[in-house]
Amino acid sequence: MKFSEQWLRAWVKPPVGREELVARLSMVGLEVDSVSPVAGAFSGVVVGEVIETEQHPAADKLRVCRVSDGQDTHQVVCGAPNVRPGLKIPFAKIGAQLPDDFTIKKAKLRGVESNGMLCSEAELRIGDDDGGLMELTPSAPVGMDLRSFLDLDDAVIEIGLTPNRGDCLSIAGLAREVGAVYGVPVSAELIEPVQPSCQDALPIEVAAPKVCPRYLGRVIRNVNLSRPAPQWLIERLRRSDIRSIDAVVDITNYVMLELGQPMHAFDVAEIKGGVSVRMAEEGEKLTLLDGREVSLGSDTLVIADHERPLAIAGVMGGEHSGVSSTTRDIFLESAFFDPVALAGKARAYGLHTDSSHRFERGVDFDLPRKAMERATILLLEIVGGEPGPVVEVSSPDDLPQRAPITLRAERITQMLGLALDEQQIERSLTALGLEVERLTSAQAWKVIAPSHRFDLAIEVDLIEELGRLYGYDRLPVRYPQARLAPKARPETSVELSDLRRLLIARGYQEAITYSFIDPELMRLFAPAEEPLLLANPISSDMAAMRVSLWPGLVKALQYNLNRQQSRVRLFEAGMRFVGQLDQLKQENVIAGLACGSRLPEGWANGQENIDFFDMKADTEALLGATGDTSAFRFCAGEHPALHPGQTARIERNGVLIGYVGALHPELARTLGIEQPVYLFELLMAGLSEGCLPAFTELSRFPEVRRDLAILVPRAVAADDLVQNIRTVAGEWLSDLKLFDVYQGKGIDPLSKSVAVGLTWQHPSRTLTDEEVSSAMQRILTSLEEAFNATLRK
Repeated sequence: MKFSEQWLRAWVKPPVGREELVARLSMVGLEVDSVSPVAGAFSGVVVGEVIETEQHPAADKLRVCRVSDGQDTHQVVCGAPNVRPGLKIPFAKIGAQLPDDFTIKKAKLRGVESNGMLCSEAELRIGDDDGGLMELTPSAPVGMDLRSFLDLDDAVIEIGLTPNRGDCLSIAGLAREVGAVYGVPVSAELIEPVQPSCQDALPIEVAAPKVCPRYLGRVIRNVNLSRPAPQWLIERLRRSDIRSIDAVVDITNYVMLELGQPMHAFDVAEIKGGVSVRMAEEGEKLTLLDGREVSLGSDTLVIADHERPLAIAGVMGGEHSGVSSTTRDIFLESAFFDPVALAGKARAYGLHTDSSHRFERGVDFDLPRKAMERATILLLEIVGGEPGPVVEVSSPDDLPQRAPITLRAERITQMLGLALDEQQIERSLTALGLEVERLTSAQAWKVIAPSHRFDLAIEVDLIEELGRLYGYDRLPVRYPQARLAPKARPETSVELSDLRRLLIARGYQEAITYSFIDPELMRLFAPAEEPLLLANPISSDMAAMRVSLWPGLVKALQYNLNRQQSRVRLFEAGMRFVGQLDQLKQENVIAGLACGSRLPEGWANGQENIDFFDMKADTEALLGATGDTSAFRFCAGEHPALHPGQTARIERNGVLIGYVGALHPELARTLGIEQPVYLFELLMAGLSEGCLPAFTELSRFPEVRRDLAILVPRAVAADDLVQNIRTVAGEWLSDLKLFDVYQGKGIDPLSKSVAVGLTWQHPSRTLTDEEVSSAMQRILTSLEEAFNATLRK
């Protein structure tokens, strides 16, 4: 929120300068993002009035103007498109100093003398508008110094508020905070009820009291919208980053900034019958003030008449019912809307307004009537009119209920580390608007939070307020003390940090991607899975919880490939979300991605690209961290995101724990990736349990090795052969290596040759040839029965 320092000091006068005020605001949780002057450094600029204009004799786009400074008239050549007789503007006289050390001197423009300069907002660094002269209100006193007239010796302070501090989205709320911090009184505007001068009123019906527990309306007849808002009001709006539109809209915006209550004004002539606060009908259309037509959902609260919707409640009004230059009678509304019911509604229609920003965080539910009276007072002063009575419809049972909170002195000391004086506690809480009553039975208080503080509900909330006002920087520093027993760590557990280091050592870099992604991208990787959709997504391409880490990694790959990084190795450890809320599974996984050359570029390295077996080797390294590689198997598998012929299921003791394979070519084309990409994803639950190493005495007796080459049908998996051999080779088999697979000349086209090396070793004696030959025969017999294998000759 941006606000004028002078406006704040009109409400509360802390005995400190700007720097200390800004520092203290940040320390009490109202973090100051920036402080900037409201105008550039200039002098010698006064309020001028254009008396007459005539065409420049030698330039089509220039005008020769007679300008009054209140004492004399001056000839000034001006090229602004909006210069006209009667206009009051900033006039820089001869000798005036403008920003960037620019001095105004006599000049000739295309042969015509010019004595001074008429200025735009941008030239004086008052604003960004450089499309024409800065137009002052007709009541501006000609000849008055512009800095004094606009009160430009001021600063704009911008604070970044946390969502729980919606009460500080107003000058009144900020003044209350400053007053409490410095112990100084707050001088609020005295707002007396405006007595109606006519009895005109519109009937109001609230059909959704749970969403709108309080709604107030007032008709004001015969307003004169030809009257502009006063310059002081326009300036305060500008310094809060709100542009002036017309007097009525400016006043409602001003009350919102001053008190924190968003308001809206309707043209009574456009309201048919009366006002109805109801939920929209599904598909109902409304053209908003920004000209966009939206289709309303049935969960959207609207302000409507008896024929059509007039506004999205708490967000934006409709174009047809808004105040215009032809409006003569207005209907002024002020309401309280349930923050939870309005949360996300503006964003659902692609909007974010000052009103929705406040209503979503919670507006004081006792404020609407006060704001109504304040707006009425300003309207009558500026545009005149005849006010009718205030009509209020409320549902007390649906308004927020403020339960008493018990605050204990003992708990304050325990939480803050110091004992606060009882009078200081009561004074601080009272200054924030809380009702404080001391309990006689103990050193404690019964506290009731005010209607503007939605964030105060339990005892620690009050203690936090005391800590804020006392000063976090003044709280004593004490180190926590505790008797801690070390937690036993099983030797068999595999830590994620070990897996991270292993992948980094193999050339991978860790990535961190969003847990929520584009639903359409998710469907490309897992078309059979229904992702969990967010109720209030940040954007449409971040609307679903991921069911795999692959989409995020592939997006990171695209980003790198688009920046000429052709060799990419990425991994991520995170959570995936499978199923819906009623049966949601949150699973920790580790996933990786690789593409490009096998080795980094270098004079000694080749340029071969990686293949499936490179990725399989990296995956096997992860499995090897468990120390129990024999429990894992790679089986031919299928996955919608992976290449049908280059996909392996990874199982541990028969249970699926992940996949490894090449990105499906069709999916790669859809994503605009032209080179092969390989992926793996493993459940951490399948890797976290390792195998405790056990010592086995080394044998002193010789090994016996036999090589075996067999012919099997092409469809037989080598792993099935290896598992079969291990089963029948006997207990003294110490090593088994698959060292050759051959298909081609001399082999049946429907067969392949698989060669394995078998090593036996007995721990306490030398194995005989008969024992080894017997084992070889068992293996051949088993392979022949299971796979129709024959010995290659």
